[in-house]
Amino acid sequence: MLKICNLSKSYGEKKAVDDLSMEVKSGELCAFIGHNGAGKTTTIKCVAGILGFDAGEIFVDGISVAERPLDVKRLLAYIPDNPDIYDYMTGMQYLNFIADIFGVGEEERRAKIAEYSAALTLTEEEIASPIGSYSHGMKQKLVLISAFLHSPKLIILDEPFVGLDPKASHVLKGIMRDFCMKGGAILFSTHILEVAEKLCDRVAIIKEGKLLRFGSMEEVKGDASLEEIFLEMEG
Repeated sequence: MLKICNLSKSYGEKKAVDDLSMEVKSGELCAFIGHNGAGKTTTIKCVAGILGFDAGEIFVDGISVAERPLDVKRLLAYIPDNPDIYDYMTGMQYLNFIADIFGVGEEERRAKIAEYSAALTLTEEEIASPIGSYSHGMKQKLVLISAFLHSPKLIILDEPFVGLDPKASHVLKGIMRDFCMKGGAILFSTHILEVAEKLCDRVAIIKEGKLLRFGSMEEVKGDASLEEIFLEMEG
């Protein structure tokens, strides 16, 4: 579903992503693990078509991000680590706006909004309120609902659990797993090792822009060369 081939991206003289290659298959839930500044967000923004890149190729469902960016964006949903959404809209107006962009029909959008808002405990009254009145956690719930509205094939999430209460985090993990069981693919970044360990099919370890290891958690944790990184993250 997602194939990254020899991706490189620099900011001036700093190489944020250095010859990175990895693949996320349909049905897989994958975590992108690394400290802040490791290159996770830069890679994710390149996949989402927000950033250009210096070298390499990215394909989503066989379509090139560089050559057909709009076609790729129709297939995915991207949620940044600090969503910047329209405070003057109500939650419902925002969800309808996203549904309109992706051509989601009235019946389908109503059903999905009801399903996901109930799961994430965002009430009808809250959805009818201006986004400017929302807490960070409520905004996070709203953008998560919007990500699932158009039934994307790939969902890219940057630190999706930040700002969520424990109950909402638990529910989101179930929603993510269900999405992948139905054939979707998810790549999400995190600096919390425990989350990836309990949730993911495979994990990618990145440091200073380089992919150190990509595999199941058992394979990755069995790599003695990564022991220092795991100890730092657990600490």
